[in-house]
Amino acid sequence: MYKLEEIDRRFRLLRHGGRVLDLGCAPGSWLQYAARRVGSGGLVVGLDRAAITVDLPAQVVTLQGDVFAIRPAQLRERADAFDALLSDLAPDTSGIKHADAARSADLVRRVIELGRELLAPGGHLLAKVFEGPETNDLLAELRQDFATAQRVKPRGSRKESKETYLLGRGFRGGSAPAAAPAP
Repeated sequence: MYKLEEIDRRFRLLRHGGRVLDLGCAPGSWLQYAARRVGSGGLVVGLDRAAITVDLPAQVVTLQGDVFAIRPAQLRERADAFDALLSDLAPDTSGIKHADAARSADLVRRVIELGRELLAPGGHLLAKVFEGPETNDLLAELRQDFATAQRVKPRGSRKESKETYLLGRGFRGGSAPAAAPAP
């Protein structure tokens, strides 16, 4: 949660009344933080292969499933569009750095694909990635769809860790209808 909180404070990704999609949400600390930020008038939808067992407020809905198997229409049943898409997804690691980075890149590509379908214009996307040969390509992909795109390494990440976050802000559109404005 501390990494998300640090990034949110710096870039103001979450807002009161907003709609947030959290992919890879187990064990649930990001859901709890997002729920506080959006308040009771907002919505947080979480998806993970694992069941979520932490206590969550009423504005949080969790779904159990695989990010590669879920269809955007299933997520649209909860909200027409999301203001922020968060992903702390990580692959099952093998210990082989290049293989793990490639699997991580595949997850981020799926997150970007879902973002194109589900983000409201102006929305934000934050996705964890294991640095590797494909990271620059992923950043270039984000730059096609967002006003700004960059790498973000929170202070909470160990310096030796290959983990970083890719941040796209100001989604330029797509097929998702605009989310209802916050009250």
